[in-house]
Amino acid sequence: MEVMKTDILILGSGAAGLFAAIHAYDKDPDLKIVMATKGLIGKCGCSRMVQGGLNVVLNDKDSFDMHFKDTLKGGQFINNQEMAWALVTDAPDRIKELETKVGCFFDRAETGKIHQKAFAGQSFDRTVHRRDLTGIEIVARMTDQIFARNITVLEETRGLDLVFNESGDRVVGAVLLNMRTGEPCVVNAKAVLVATGGGAGMYKISAPSFDKSGDGMAMCFRAGAEFIDMEMLQFHPTGMLAGESRMAGNVLEEGLRGAGGRLFNSLGERFMERYDPEKLDRSTRDRVARAGYMEIMAGRGTPNGGVYLDMTHLGAEFVEKTFPGMRERVMDIGKDLAREKIEVSPTAHYQMGGVRIDKDCYSSLKGLFVAGEDAGGTHGANRLGGNGICESVVYGARAGDSIARFVAEEKLEPFSQAGVDIIVNKATLPFRLTVKKDIYKLKDELKALMWEKVGVVREPELMQQAITRLDEMLVEAEQANVQHQLKQFNIEWLDILNTQNNITVARMVAICALHRTESRGSHYRTDFLERDNENWLVNIYLNREGATGIKLHTKPVEYSRMRPEDINYS
Repeated sequence: MEVMKTDILILGSGAAGLFAAIHAYDKDPDLKIVMATKGLIGKCGCSRMVQGGLNVVLNDKDSFDMHFKDTLKGGQFINNQEMAWALVTDAPDRIKELETKVGCFFDRAETGKIHQKAFAGQSFDRTVHRRDLTGIEIVARMTDQIFARNITVLEETRGLDLVFNESGDRVVGAVLLNMRTGEPCVVNAKAVLVATGGGAGMYKISAPSFDKSGDGMAMCFRAGAEFIDMEMLQFHPTGMLAGESRMAGNVLEEGLRGAGGRLFNSLGERFMERYDPEKLDRSTRDRVARAGYMEIMAGRGTPNGGVYLDMTHLGAEFVEKTFPGMRERVMDIGKDLAREKIEVSPTAHYQMGGVRIDKDCYSSLKGLFVAGEDAGGTHGANRLGGNGICESVVYGARAGDSIARFVAEEKLEPFSQAGVDIIVNKATLPFRLTVKKDIYKLKDELKALMWEKVGVVREPELMQQAITRLDEMLVEAEQANVQHQLKQFNIEWLDILNTQNNITVARMVAICALHRTESRGSHYRTDFLERDNENWLVNIYLNREGATGIKLHTKPVEYSRMRPEDINYS
C-alpha cells in the first residue's frame, strides 16, 4: 500500500479547506501540504453552490455588536459565543484578503464600495456577494491560488478513516481511497484538518452536492471526537420542486426574499402573516421553513406538495438583472422565475451541529483540526443566511494558521499498521460478501425515514422509531456487497461507503433530537412547542461509546459576552 508523508493533510476542497491550505502555506512555504478532495478541485462540494453571499460588517452604520446579536438571536442563544464573536470580527479582514490577495471580485455599489444586500434575520443589509453566484467566485479564485503554490492535490480521492499513532493518543493521518484506481493509500501527517461538509443529503428533499455524505463527521465519530448539538439541522425554506429530477431540493437563495419575494399557499394567502407578522418572508430560515411545512401538512400546499415563491410583482427586468443565476436554475426545469410563481419546499440544507472545536479549530483529539460545516458551535440552533460561507472563510483561515503553528512544534509520528489494516479490511468487505444486500433500497429508505421521522417537525414516537431502525440499518449497510469486482470507479462500492457514513451521522442527529425536550431554532417538537430557557439553555455533547454506541451529556451555555436577558430574541 502506498504511504505518503506530509506535514498537513486536508480533507475537503470547499472554501474552508482551500483557505486553510492557503493560510498554512503562506505562514510557512516549506510545509508539505496534501489536500484530498472527493471530486475535482474547484468543481465539487457545496461552497461553490453558495448563491447569496457572506455577512460582513463594512458600513459605518453597522457594527460588530449588531452582527453578533443577530447571530445569537438566530442561534437562539446556544451558540458558542467566542466562536460567534470570532466569526463577526474576523470577517472584514477576510473580505479584504479575498479581494486583494485571492483575487475575488464582489459586486460594487454606485459609490464604488462593496455592495451589500438584504438577507433574512439581520438588522442590517450586510451580505457581500458576486451577483447571485458568490460561491463560484470564491472557490474559483481560491483554487487558482492553490495551483500557484506548492500544494499537492489528490483529486477523486475520498477519506476512509483517520489513523492514530501506535499509542492511540494522537491522530497522525488518514487512510484514503483513490476512486480512480480503487486502491487505498495512507497519508501520514503531523496533523489533519477535516473540512468535508455535512450530511444533509440523508434527507429525501435536500440541497447539498451529491458528493457530500457526512464523510468527515462519520470519520471523526469513529475516531472518538466529541460532537455538539447534532440535533440542529437546518431546512432551507425554498428548495425547488422538480419531481424526480436531480434538481429537486436545489436552493433558491434567500436574497430572493430579501429583495421582496413573497411566499403564498395554494389559497393565495401570504401565509407568513400568520407565523411572523413583523418580518414576514424575511424571517429566519427555521421559521419560514416550518411555516411552509405546516401549510403543506394542513392541506394548503401546491399540486406538487409545496408552496409558491413569487417574484413577479418586482418586475421581470429587475429579476433578470439581479438574479441571473437563480433564473437560469429555474429555467432548467422549464419555469421562468421572472414571470411566474415557482413551487418550493423546505429542503435539508445545513448542519449547525458538528465536531466540537474551539475558536482556533482544535478538536478534542490531538492532531485533529476541524473547520466548516463539519464543526459545530458557531451557529447554535439556526444559521443565518450569509453566515455559512462566512464561517468557512473565517474558520478556514483560522484552521490554516492554527495547524501551521501546531506542526511547527511537532514531529511526524508513525501510524499504527494494525489500525490501517482494520480500516482497509472494513472498507473492502463489500467485495468479499456473497449474500446480496441492495444498498440502493437502504439509501432510499434512509432518506424517507429521516424526512418523515426526524425532519422539519419532530414527534417523539417517530424519532424513537427512527433510532431503532437506524441502528438496524447501520448493521445492514455494513453487510451490503457489490455485484462487480472491478474496483476502479465502482459506483456501488462508493454508495455503500456513502450510505454507511450518512447513517452514522443520522443516528447522532436522531438521538440528540429525542434528547432535547423543547423547541428551539431548527429543532421543533410537537410535544414541546415552546422554547424552555429554564431547562434547555444547554449544549448537548456527544461521544462514541464502544464500537457504535452513543452517549450524551449536557452543559449550560457559557455566556462569555452576552446573556439572554441582554437582548430580546423571539
